[in-house]
Amino acid sequence: MTERAVLAGGCFWGMQDLIRKLPGVQETRVGYTGGDVPNATYRDHGTHAEGIEIIFDPSVISYRKLLEFFFQIHDPTTPNRQGNDRGLSYRSAIYYVNEAQKDCALDTIADVNASGIWPGRVVTEVEPVGDFWEAEPEHQDYLERFPNGYTCHFPRANWVLPKRDAAE
Repeated sequence: MTERAVLAGGCFWGMQDLIRKLPGVQETRVGYTGGDVPNATYRDHGTHAEGIEIIFDPSVISYRKLLEFFFQIHDPTTPNRQGNDRGLSYRSAIYYVNEAQKDCALDTIADVNASGIWPGRVVTEVEPVGDFWEAEPEHQDYLERFPNGYTCHFPRANWVLPKRDAAE
């Protein structure tokens, strides 16, 4: 059994390159989500964010662990910005597919804020998932094809939440 996650955290290339390597992640694709333009494209995506759709095996990696990694590889405290990328397309957002994901997202954000580890308060949007418009082929798997291509995503060793109890 697999589950679906849809996240936005800046340029989709860098997120895809890091998230795809996690154990339990079976598929990823980048695209446009959370906005107002049907059949969004790179040249015309209106208010959509650059996002990633993740198909994962929850018996190998939990949704919570995906979110913790998401918060480690992008800065969720900068509105509409990641690194040099600025604008609505580069906002931080979690698009939940069910109420359990929504609750998990809100809990994780509360834990990130309470930790005091990140440089500010989380501005990540938490919204129900909507349409996901797959990005053009040249954007899929970009950093696999161009290993030295631009990215503003990297794991921050000091942005890790303390371990939770064994029930997690």
